[in-house]
Amino acid sequence: MDERPTHALRGKPDASMRVMLELVRSGRAKACVSAGNTGALMALSLYVLKPLPGIDRPAMVTAVPTAKGVCHLLDLGANVDCSAEQLYQFAVMGAVAAEAQGMLRPRVALLNVGTENIKGNQQVKLAASLLQQAEGLNYIGFVEGDGLYRGEVDVVVCDGFVGNILLKSSEGLVSMISARIEALFNEGFVSKLAGAVALPLLKRLRGELAPARHNGASFLGLQGIVVKSHGAASAEGFQSAIRRAVIEVRENLPQRLHGRLEDLLL
Repeated sequence: MDERPTHALRGKPDASMRVMLELVRSGRAKACVSAGNTGALMALSLYVLKPLPGIDRPAMVTAVPTAKGVCHLLDLGANVDCSAEQLYQFAVMGAVAAEAQGMLRPRVALLNVGTENIKGNQQVKLAASLLQQAEGLNYIGFVEGDGLYRGEVDVVVCDGFVGNILLKSSEGLVSMISARIEALFNEGFVSKLAGAVALPLLKRLRGELAPARHNGASFLGLQGIVVKSHGAASAEGFQSAIRRAVIEVRENLPQRLHGRLEDLLL
């Protein structure tokens, strides 16, 4: 896991990642799922499968639970530094991926430190200008982190540095709250009794918010389907990643993206 991506690219032609990507490129497999080194998987995917026309670099996207369902968040770490044009491409790909999951005219927003037009760094402001001119894209402006979890948008776009921190922080917060609630219900007889009464609801809530249920980040923008699983995923988590790959195969997501990119990319 600590090897450089270039080592996997140049020095390991028989590595399992390389073999599975070659199977997808040859058509012997429809998709691939890996829990391995993210950087190596991205480098090999770019080399073996190639990006779709009009895409500079693929972006990692996953569905994050919100108060009203889920929100598609990208990029999650594949691209730490992004230009305005790349953020624009991520928005287009995120919208198409959300549509493939059954959303009609998904609301797209840029993650920012405020919702006002004067807020944000230069890249975010330039990306907003590009998105405002995009016909056929339901761009609604900036959104803050709390707006994401309130379900105000369906697709949230940011660079990979911010996206990865947001995702990992969210997973840690869910785990911490679950542990605190469990500890509170075990403090005494009355607390245990209350916990027993609330147990069915707590199990349901934990199931809805559990990171394992939402495990699996897609590499959007490739000429093939690649899904990255969390390295510490349980069997249930890996099942979620495989399920995401199956949906993308069923929806023929790369071809669907290719068709929409021609219409939406500048």
